[in-house]
Order: sequence, then structure tokens, then C-alpha cells
Amino acid sequence: MVPDDPGAVTGEQVSDEQPIRAAEVVGALSLATDLGTGQPLEHALRTAVLAVRLGELAGASGEELADTYYLALLHASGCTSNSHEAAKLFGDDIGHRAAFFLIDPTNPAEVLAFYRAHVGAGRAPEVRERMLEDAIANAGPRARESFATMCEVAQRFAGWLELRPSIQDALAFVFARWDGKGFPDDRGDAIPTPMRLLHVARDISLFLTAGGPDEARTVVENRKGAAYEPRLADLATRNLGDLLDLDEARMWEQALESEPFPQMRIAGERVDAAFMAIATLTGLKSPWLRGHSTGVAELAEAAAWRLGLPAASVSLLRRAALAHDLGRIGVQNAIWEKPGPLGFGEWERVRLHPHYSERAFAQSPELASIGLVAGAHHERLDGSGYHRGTRGPALDQPSRILAAADCYGAMREARPYRPALDADTAEAELLREAGEGRLDPDAVDAVLAAAGHRVPNRPRELPAGLTERELEVLLALARGQSNQAIADDLGISPKTVGHHVQHVYQKAGVRSRAAATVWAFEHDLVYAG
Repeated sequence: MVPDDPGAVTGEQVSDEQPIRAAEVVGALSLATDLGTGQPLEHALRTAVLAVRLGELAGASGEELADTYYLALLHASGCTSNSHEAAKLFGDDIGHRAAFFLIDPTNPAEVLAFYRAHVGAGRAPEVRERMLEDAIANAGPRARESFATMCEVAQRFAGWLELRPSIQDALAFVFARWDGKGFPDDRGDAIPTPMRLLHVARDISLFLTAGGPDEARTVVENRKGAAYEPRLADLATRNLGDLLDLDEARMWEQALESEPFPQMRIAGERVDAAFMAIATLTGLKSPWLRGHSTGVAELAEAAAWRLGLPAASVSLLRRAALAHDLGRIGVQNAIWEKPGPLGFGEWERVRLHPHYSERAFAQSPELASIGLVAGAHHERLDGSGYHRGTRGPALDQPSRILAAADCYGAMREARPYRPALDADTAEAELLREAGEGRLDPDAVDAVLAAAGHRVPNRPRELPAGLTERELEVLLALARGQSNQAIADDLGISPKTVGHHVQHVYQKAGVRSRAAATVWAFEHDLVYAG
């Protein structure tokens, strides 16, 4: 974006934006985090419910319960930050995490079995053996470095959300243990109460998925006094039936209902900061993705102002652009970082990532519209895109802009299978996509202008020889306006409007307003939404 570009003016805020619950933003992130750690989508939400219930049984204060709730939703938010390194060691950066959560890291036999099952997956036997030897020799330092990184990333996210310092501080103890054999090596009461509650609730949820209630009970009993505070372990096992009185079909709603009062709400810049954090967390998935989402958001926002979108639409588009690749967390790095062509199954997984982005926000009425735009960033006007194969008439203007901005941004960045394209080549490719009917020409021009390209003004080519005035009348007609209303809006007489309507009918080959509206959608003259 060039600094003196008048179309790139930013900073306009939506003054009447209503605050939204912080739990909805963090809850949406937790769904993606569950995907990236190999857990069912209800894991973090369920953990939040269990942790708050256990805290109530333990007599925790209101502030401790509130901290416990957000720790449960955020505790794994940094766990995908070392995906690149994990993929090198384990092959699958997602599957090994799910397996690691189920072992006792202080039990050498379980750790060795874990390493033998996952280190060097897919490599030749002799390569695996060398990797295994190195992994075992450096297990301690490597684990501590990984745990420290994950905790720090989660703390940064909490900081961007401006959550209480007590929440940020407690996130340093995600991998701690009551007996001091975790990371850090603090023990007992030195570990904050909300985090001690989380440790029990998290593992109940993990083993509930892995083996059912009896398995969860056995694990808590066996790890009492080691991983968990004895009092909390006893409370959990004695009250396990009540703790597990869950409605799995309503897990999102149940988790939101479990937030202790007063519920935390955010608006304006705090919401923007949360989406900026989401973009940053997404970029940590792979070195190849660093800065992609933020760069796309800058292009998309500048293009939207240039095209005259209202402030509310620009705000929605900016946030959708920051979140558009969140679903990448749910796909293995072995696919994102593959240097050669993808196979059929790999492509099918790639095609799921916009779906994951969309669904992360779909449960929240406040955020669903952002998810819809984010999930459409690979759609194309001719229906050749994914994940839905949506065609032009069903794609609104923010979705068209995001698709063009994402396409240009990706071309200007290096990928494992190709170098970055230079600016001229990227421009030519983007214009070709528009010329062949896949990207919206207006969106492409606006994105290119935002990126600093010189874009000539092009006369709009309208179908069937429509004039600009006839198009205005057609669009008003498609909105259901009467001839009198159209006349008032355009400053012409109702009789003149009638003449324009008849000309539209003749050129479109239709005989009614309904048919003319359908024709307008068929020719991509009306954006959805």
C-alpha cells in the first residue's frame, strides 16, 4: 500500500458497534485450537464447564472462577506455535499432540513408547533410529523450550485481549504439576488455584474422549498428589457424575452459560486486537505464513475504502481477512510445507481449511457474519473455488475483495513449491483471473491500486447494452422499489422510470420485475447480502 494513496485512508471506526462477549471470541479460537491439537471440537469448551464446576465445589472465589474459565478456553492457544519444528520431528504436527496429552511425561516407559510411535514417522528405519536417539538425548531441554514457547504465546494472546494480569500470569503454568515435576518446576500452592483446577478438568475432558468416564476417573485417582492437588482430585472423583452432567449437543451454549458473572465484553479496538492476535497465531503455524493474514487484511481494507464500502462493512472485512486462514491450524504442516505437488487426499484436506475458518465463528451470532466472509476467501465467481463452489451472484462484495486480496498476497509470498512472484507478474496473474471470470474485476482493480499498482479507469461493460442509468433502475427494481420510489431516489419523473424499465425488459428479454431481478443475478449485477 502506498502512503499517499487516497483510497487507502484507514482508521474510521464503527461508532455504534455493540460490545460482544470476550468468551465468544476466545471460544471461537478454542475450536480452531482443538482442531490443531487433535481434539474433538468440544474439548476446550467442555474443559471450561468442568473447571468452573470443580472450582465451585472447591469454594473458589468469584475472581478465581472467572480466571479459571478463561484459562480453560485459552490454555492450548499457544500449542500450535511450534508446528513447523514438530512436523520436522514427528511428521504429523497434530497427531503427536493428541497422543502426548494422554501420557504421563514423568513416566520414562510411557515417554519412550510415545517417542517410538511418533518420532520420524514416515522416514526410513535407519533415519528414524537416528532421530529417536537424538530425541531421547535431548528430550528434557526440547520439552522445556516447547512448553515455554507455548505458554508465552498464550500469555501474549491474553495480553492482547487485555485480560486480567492474573490470567496472563497463570498461563505460565499450563504444563506445571502439583509435585513440581512439570514446567515450570513450581509445586503445590505456588501454582495458581485456577490453573490447579484447570489441570484436573482438562485431563477429565481428555480421557473422557479417549476412554470414557471410568478411564477419566482412574487417571485422576492415579495422578492424585502427583499431577493434581489431592483435595481437587478427591472432589473430582467424588462428584464426577455431577461434573459430567453435560449436554454435548449444546456445548457452545453450555460453555457460554458457565462464564462467571460479570461477563466480560469487548468492543472496537479490543475486538480488532483480538483478531490481530488470531492472525498472528495463524502465522505461527508455519514460517511460510508469517505476515500473510495481516498483509491480506491491509490490502482488503484499503480496497474496500477505495470501492466506497460503508464503515461497518470495512470493519467486518478487515476482521474476516485477519481470521481467514485460521482453519489452516487444523491441517498438518506436512501438507502446507510440502515442496512438490499435493496428492488427491492432501488437496481434500486443503479444501477444508476455509470451512474450518468459517465454522470456528459459526456458533456465535455476533461473529458468524465474519466467519462467512472468512470462509469464502477461496471461492470464485465461476464456481471453481472452494469449499462450497459458490458462484458469483451469491458472493457479496466483501467476499470478492477478500478473495482478490488473498490471491494477490499469496502470489507475492514464497511457498515451499515456488518462489514469490514479482509485482508485475502477480498483477498479470490477478488480471488474468479477472479476465477469465474467476475474480471480480472491480475488486482486482481496487486491490492492485491498494498494492501500489497504477490501475487505469476502465469503462464498465454492461450486458445486453444496458446503460448506466438503466443499471441503476434495474438494481432499484431488484430491491423491490416502486417506480415512484426509484424516481424520488434518482431525481427523475416516474414516467421516465417507466421508459427505463421497458428498455431493461427489452434488452434482458423479460416481461416482469421478478424475471428482470433473476436476470440481474444471472449476470452478476447484484451482490448477495
